[in-house]
Amino acid sequence: MTSQIFSESKQIIIERVTPELDGGRYPVKRVVGDCFEVQADIFRDGHDLIAAALLYRPVGGEWQEVPLLKFDNDRWRGEFPLHTLGRYQYTIEAWNDRFGTWLHDMEKRVQAAQVADSDVLEGVALAEESRSRMPEQFAVLIGKFLARLQNLPDPLEAGRLFLNDQASQIIATYPDRSEPASYATLEITVDPLRAQFSAWYELFPRSQSRVPGQVGTFRDVIEGLPRIATMGFDVLYLSPIHPIGRSNRKGPNNTLEAGPNDPGSPWAIGNENGGHKAIEPSLGTFEDFADLVKAADEHGLQLALDFAIQCSPDHPYVKEHPEWFFVRPDGTIKYAENPPKKYQDIYPINFYCENREALWNELKSIVEFWIERGVRIFRVDNPHTKAFAFWEWLISDIKTRYPETLFLAEAFTRPKIMRLLAKAGFSQSYTYFTWRNTRAELTEYLTELTRSEMREYYRGNLWPNTPDILHEALQQGGLPAFKSRLVLAATLSTVYGVYSGYELSINTPVRPGSEEYLNSDKYQVNYYDWSQPHYLGDYIRRINQGRQNNRALQLYDNLHFHDTGQNEQIMAYSKWTPEKDNVVLAVVNLDPHNVQETWIGVPYWEWGIEANEQYLVTDLLTDTTYTWQGEYNYVRLDPNLQPAHLFVVSKIVQ
Repeated sequence: MTSQIFSESKQIIIERVTPELDGGRYPVKRVVGDCFEVQADIFRDGHDLIAAALLYRPVGGEWQEVPLLKFDNDRWRGEFPLHTLGRYQYTIEAWNDRFGTWLHDMEKRVQAAQVADSDVLEGVALAEESRSRMPEQFAVLIGKFLARLQNLPDPLEAGRLFLNDQASQIIATYPDRSEPASYATLEITVDPLRAQFSAWYELFPRSQSRVPGQVGTFRDVIEGLPRIATMGFDVLYLSPIHPIGRSNRKGPNNTLEAGPNDPGSPWAIGNENGGHKAIEPSLGTFEDFADLVKAADEHGLQLALDFAIQCSPDHPYVKEHPEWFFVRPDGTIKYAENPPKKYQDIYPINFYCENREALWNELKSIVEFWIERGVRIFRVDNPHTKAFAFWEWLISDIKTRYPETLFLAEAFTRPKIMRLLAKAGFSQSYTYFTWRNTRAELTEYLTELTRSEMREYYRGNLWPNTPDILHEALQQGGLPAFKSRLVLAATLSTVYGVYSGYELSINTPVRPGSEEYLNSDKYQVNYYDWSQPHYLGDYIRRINQGRQNNRALQLYDNLHFHDTGQNEQIMAYSKWTPEKDNVVLAVVNLDPHNVQETWIGVPYWEWGIEANEQYLVTDLLTDTTYTWQGEYNYVRLDPNLQPAHLFVVSKIVQ
C-alpha cells in the first residue's frame, strides 16, 4: 500500500469537467459552426501556480490546443471552434508552472526590495532550461537576455529586468510540461445544423392524390411540395414506402379483416415484391423516388424515411431467415404485441438470435441502401424495443462514414430509456410534449430538456400530433388549441414537427377516450382538401418564417420562463442570443375556450434595456407593434381571435 501511494501520488487534480457524459462513456452533441466551451476544476496542493490547456482534434487528426484560463475559485475554462462534421476528441492537460510561480514571487520580492542573489539564480536556471524547448531564434534572444543579467550586480535590478523584459513572456510560452496531469479523452458528435434546427412535416404518400379515392404516388408528393415548402418546413418525412404484407392485413380503423382493396398498414413491411429495400409498386418506381429526392431538395426540403425494423409474415426475411424472429414452441413465429394493442400483421426481430452478426449487418445495409439513394435522415420506429447495443453500433458506423446523417428516435417510453437512446447516438428524440399541457407541466419539462445536463445530448423534437397520437387537448380545443400548441412546439424547442392534416385541425378520434384518429392514414387511403377556409397554412408559414429570421429561436439551450402572476392559463417565455441582439418573447393562452388576461413580468435588464426606457414588441403573427416599459406589461388573449403572441423585442431608435 505504501509503495502504491508513492508511485501514484498526484499533485494536480482535474475534476468536475463539463461537458462530460457518464465519465466519457458517451459523446456530447453539437452542430457544425458551434464554439465548444469546456470548464473544469483544476488545483494542486501547496501555493505554487499551475497552468492548463484544452487539447482537441477531429478524430484521427492532429491535436491542437488553446489555453485554459481560471475565472472563479479554481474553475477554468476554454473553447474551440467546431468546423467540420463528425467526431471530435478533447481533453485537458495541467502542469506545474514553475517559472510563473517564480515570477509571481519575484514580483512580491521586488515590491518589498528583498531580492537575494539566490532568488535571481533560480530564475536564471529556469530561463536557461527553457531554451531547449523553444525555436532557435527565441533561444538566441533568451541567451542575450541572460548575458545582460550578468552585467547587473544588483539582484534587485536583475529582478526588475525579469519583470519588465519580453524575455519572460517568451520563457512562459514554452513551459516544462514533461510530467503533466492529464484527463480522460472525451468526445463530441458534430452534426449538421438541421440536427438542432429543423421543422418536420410528416405525410403518407398514398394519401396525397388530388383525386378523391385514388391512391397517391411519389408524383403526387412532388406536386404537393410547393405547398409544404411555402409553409416553411425543411424536413419531409414519409411513412414507410415499402411493399405491404398481405397476411393478417389490417382494415380501416385497425379492424382485423381487410377488404380486397384495403391497402393495410405501411409498417407491415414486405411481400412478394420485396422488403425494406423495395418500394410499394402503387407509389411508383425507384426513378420516381429519385425525382422526389431531387425535387424536395430544390424546394429546400430534405427527405426523411421511416426505418421500421419489423416484418410482415410475407417479408422475404421470414422465408430466408426464420431464425431472425421469435419462434414459439409450436414452430410458429410470434407477432408483435403491446398489450392491449396487438399487431397481428407484424413480426418483431430477435436481435439476440444466434445468427445476430448476419442480422445486424443486413439491417445496417438497409440504411446504406437508402443513403446511396440520397436519404440522409431516418426516423426510427420504436427504437426502444430493439437492442441498445445495436443502435450504438449502427449509428456510430454510419455517422463515421456519413457524418451528415441524422437519426430521430420515436421512443415514447420510460425516461431513462429515452435518454439512453439519445446518448447511444440518436440525433433527435421524440418527447412527452404531447402530454404536457399545463403551464406547470410545460415549464418543468422544458426546463429539464433545455437547461439540465440533457441539453448536452438530447435534442427534444416536439410534435403536437402524430399518426398514433391525437391528444385530448386537440380533440376538445378545436382551432385555438391547434394554434397554441403549434406556437409552443415551434418555439419552446428548435426542432418540431406536425403530421399532415394538422393544418386542417383534424381532431376526430376513432372513439371517445381514444388517442387514435378516426379513419387514420395508417390503415386507409385518405383525401385532403387544402382549400378549406380554416386552413392553417399561413399561420404555420408565419411561425416558421419567424424561426428562420430570428437566431434566438435557433438556439436550443436559451429558454427562460417568465412570471404570469396568478393566471395559470397564460404562459410567457423568451429566448435571446448571447450578444442580446435578438430577443423573442412568446405569450400563449393555454385555455382554448376563454379569454385570458394578466400582467407578465419580463427581464428587460437582461436585454440591455434601461429601467426608464420604452421598448417595442412586434408580433410576428399579426405584424402589430406595442410600446412597453418596465418589467410588467398587460396582455389579453382571445383564443378565437389570437391565442398567442410571438414578439420580437427591440429598442426604440431615437
